[in-house]
Amino acid sequence: MQRKALKMFLLPGKEAEYKKRHDEIWPELVELLKSVGVQNYSIFLDPETLVLFAYLEAEGLSQLDHLPQLPIMQKWWAYMADIMESNPDHSPKSVEIPSVFYLA
Repeated sequence: MQRKALKMFLLPGKEAEYKKRHDEIWPELVELLKSVGVQNYSIFLDPETLVLFAYLEAEGLSQLDHLPQLPIMQKWWAYMADIMESNPDHSPKSVEIPSVFYLA
């Protein structure tokens, strides 16, 4: 199992809406993520900085490489773009966080 962590950035005042949208995550998006082997996907929010910390595990992280080209992923990003810092293609601005310690 491979692990990935990254941080994203929520816009001020959008905390409740971000949680609501994830509480109501689209079943087809969940199915897509599971179909490429995503497991143990969690997102945490630091309310002081509005930094989102995301962590996931997958059988192979390279299986995630084609997700940005898929219509459901693009639709989700467009749906979330009004509450997060986003790139011109609506993907969330994100910074990958390298692993420095792991206790199995």
